[in-house]
Amino acid sequence: MRIHVFPGQGSQRLGMGAELFDHAPDELAAADAVLGWSVRELCLHDTNGNLHQTAWTQPALYVVNALSYLKKVRETGQRPEMVAGHSLGEYNALFAAGAFDFITGLRLVQRRAAVMARAREGGMAAVIGLSAARVREVLRDEGLSALDLANLNAPEQQVLSGPLESLAKAEGSFSRVGAKAFKRLPVSAAFHSRCMGEARQEFEAFIEDFVLSSPRIPVVSNVEAKPYPRGALKRLLVEQITSPVRWEESVQYLLKQPGADIEEVGPGRVLTALVAQIRRQVES
Repeated sequence: MRIHVFPGQGSQRLGMGAELFDHAPDELAAADAVLGWSVRELCLHDTNGNLHQTAWTQPALYVVNALSYLKKVRETGQRPEMVAGHSLGEYNALFAAGAFDFITGLRLVQRRAAVMARAREGGMAAVIGLSAARVREVLRDEGLSALDLANLNAPEQQVLSGPLESLAKAEGSFSRVGAKAFKRLPVSAAFHSRCMGEARQEFEAFIEDFVLSSPRIPVVSNVEAKPYPRGALKRLLVEQITSPVRWEESVQYLLKQPGADIEEVGPGRVLTALVAQIRRQVES
């Protein structure tokens, strides 16, 4: 089974899309018209230093992911039979599945990025070397109830989200229990946590006016780690803002499909590495 997975924020890099833009002038012009700035300039030159700022990163990455997907379909003549995406990448998975067109997806991503960028509370940190179950135990035993598990990425890679003072306390706690590393992430707020409640409300009001279609192929959702049920598109996209990205479970589901051939579509190989880790655990 052909399965495409799309990366999210953190996979952006200067120069991404260089091999794509000249072959997609119409899509690029339409995207620039919606955004009010040049995707090509941002990705290739980043003159104003905005590439790693959420309000710019997410739309730019959505465009590059989408153009990467369209190029792959043109070259191979084959479409995936199942898709998934990590956080922002889930919008590309839904685009590939026909839930909305390129520009509708971009408008949704643009607003999602804007409301998330306005949030200034808290931060995020990766915990390396511990399972999600063990991380939950430490949070409970150390009284770190203000922190949420934001990303459950792989067997030994989790991401915490929440108040900065709680993250500072957590660093010592996880070092004591044997975590291999505790890495603060360069983000402006506590994404995928209860701290994003206001952003979630704003996005929920915005998405209400859109007419979205049922995906034509299964899309594994971040929130439930299984394919979107009928009629749940808006609900799960809204919930995704405050819910953890259950990536390890999502990939486990994908690997259960007959002849699963999982390919990352977009810049970087972050998801490829995570899939390899999860596959090793599944097969061990």
